[in-house]
Amino acid sequence: MSLELHGVSAGYGVGPVLHDITLTVAPGEILTLIGANGAGKSSLAKTISGLLSPLGGEIVWDGSRIDQLPTAERLRRGIAHVPEGRQLFADMNVAENLAMGATVCAHGRPAPGVLDECLRLFPVLATRMGDIAGNFSGGQQQMLAIARGLMSSPRLVILDEPSLGLAPKLVAEIFDLIKILRDRGISILLAEQNARAALAIADRGAVIENGRITLAGPAAELLHSPEIAERYLGVGVAAASDPAESARMAARLRACVWDNAQA
Repeated sequence: MSLELHGVSAGYGVGPVLHDITLTVAPGEILTLIGANGAGKSSLAKTISGLLSPLGGEIVWDGSRIDQLPTAERLRRGIAHVPEGRQLFADMNVAENLAMGATVCAHGRPAPGVLDECLRLFPVLATRMGDIAGNFSGGQQQMLAIARGLMSSPRLVILDEPSLGLAPKLVAEIFDLIKILRDRGISILLAEQNARAALAIADRGAVIENGRITLAGPAAELLHSPEIAERYLGVGVAAASDPAESARMAARLRACVWDNAQA
């Protein structure tokens, strides 16, 4: 199943914040959407999942338009959205939060084996099913949010800033999990400010700036692009006037290239 956006615009009532977005997420790939805070990543995620109504254009999923469908119907058709900030039911326990992810399934229950598979992916949750979600660490909450999103057996998962506020070790664990989901045939739209880590695991990438897609291509090419380095890794001609700053930023770029080569 592929997702296609054709000339999509969207906004919050005072004018569009997304402009003429054309984008494709192919079956079984990770597409990383990178951009600064406020560039439009979350608005695009909400538009695809139905939380924000488009002002124009078409959203096509598995050959059918879905841009006028409610969020619940898009979820039934296989599109799950794990929003920025996790948005768990903080006063509910783990089991209850997971159950909420399956409410659109037949009889309000996940398909056979889905819960067991989620707990295999996130073993920390299996031992804490009765614990209150609001008492979890940020990393544990993110794992629970992703697991909740998987309870409806989606074919596309939209992950909005999954690394936000997490320690580097936990970021690595979350990104390893994203690769596992891709390897199982689930398409991933990954919206991230952490450009280096996100592009390192992606098949393709796209840059969003001021609500417009300004650059797109294979993730490896974007990761080594001077434009991306200057805008999102802090390396470029603007730093050249300060030799010390230039040296520091060049070291960051070398580290980025080295880390990617080791991945």
